[in-house]
Amino acid sequence: MIKNPKADDKKQWFIYSANLRTKTLVIIAISILVIVSIFVCGYFIRDIPSNFASANQMPSLQHPFGTDWMGRDMFQRTIAGLGLSIMVGFIASAVSTVISIVLGLFSSFNKLADECVAGIIDLFGSIPHILLIILVSIMFGGGVYGVIMGVGLTHWTPLARVLRSEVKEIRTKEYIHLAQNLGKSKVWIALKHILPLIVSQIIVGVILMFPHAIMHEAAITFLGFGLPPHEPAIGVILSESMHYLSSGYWWLAFYPGVALLLVVLLFDLIGENVEKLLNPETAQE
Repeated sequence: MIKNPKADDKKQWFIYSANLRTKTLVIIAISILVIVSIFVCGYFIRDIPSNFASANQMPSLQHPFGTDWMGRDMFQRTIAGLGLSIMVGFIASAVSTVISIVLGLFSSFNKLADECVAGIIDLFGSIPHILLIILVSIMFGGGVYGVIMGVGLTHWTPLARVLRSEVKEIRTKEYIHLAQNLGKSKVWIALKHILPLIVSQIIVGVILMFPHAIMHEAAITFLGFGLPPHEPAIGVILSESMHYLSSGYWWLAFYPGVALLLVVLLFDLIGENVEKLLNPETAQE
């Protein structure tokens, strides 16, 4: 029996493609599992006991991340801080996403609406990001609520710019003009024809917004304008550790900083792989 070389090549290509898709899904699943585990563990870590007899101990089997100047376990403080950062990032990303979707769909109404949205995006983009977050956070009274609003009301510009670009392209399609000629309202067209086509951009944009929200929350908290000192936030931990680095207590800043970086990289990894699955050009690779 003569084998068909083309059939064998197609079979090998299918197996290779399936393996790549499976690998992508596994990476996404593992990354999500790690992030959810950190969030759940951080949520249940409330009061971390102090033990001044074991203050400033180096990393060991009993304390993997060492202890701070009050004898508190730095591993527990880091997990609790990451859990709080993930919560702040999640809520802030939700706020930014709603703003981006509203502005993106509003830009589809007419040319004047599109120019207004472009002007708003340019206005917010022209202000230094950290300064804008601090001002908004102070305006809402600081604390957790102030940080959430500060981050949420300032991180929508990149996603809104992407959605506006996609909407401008979709508006040129024939079925949009046909719906207008049939008397459909602009809101109906935006919700029924435009919104379903930008869902993939919204999903990827939200995921990639997470690391920026988390990093900026930690940054303004480190500067003293974010979460209050009694909260187990990464920014608070890093800010407090600056007073002890000169004494050789390097682990107070090293492990929380590396843990924050790993969480940010996990979100970037999820975003990149989700984009591969949702992008028609790369989904079959």
